[in-house]
Amino acid sequence: QVQLVESGGGLVQSGGSLRLSCAASGRFFSINVMGWYRQAPGKERELVATILSGGDTNYADSVKGRCAISMGSAKNTVSLQMNSLKPEDTAVYYCHAPMYGLDYWGKGTLVTVSS
Repeated sequence: QVQLVESGGGLVQSGGSLRLSCAASGRFFSINVMGWYRQAPGKERELVATILSGGDTNYADSVKGRCAISMGSAKNTVSLQMNSLKPEDTAVYYCHAPMYGLDYWGKGTLVTVSS
């Protein structure tokens, strides 16, 4: 069993910054990929950013240049630094890690950006 727990969401004004963190725990040997997704009200869940254990990253076009994903040295934590936040970034942000053929998700953390 693997658990992912997010933290760091909250209310921020447009143009502000937030840092989200996610920690994985449970029975696993290693994590090769971790990522962040988000789901806004009335919309489907979408990719925000992913990172491979070797450091390669991938970002949605909507957040490129404004967000930075990083993985901890122990390869069981992932963070998302979000800058220049916009009201359209308002969503529940989910941590994701595919392992052993399964998709593991956190419960999500709410980010609200006020205009």
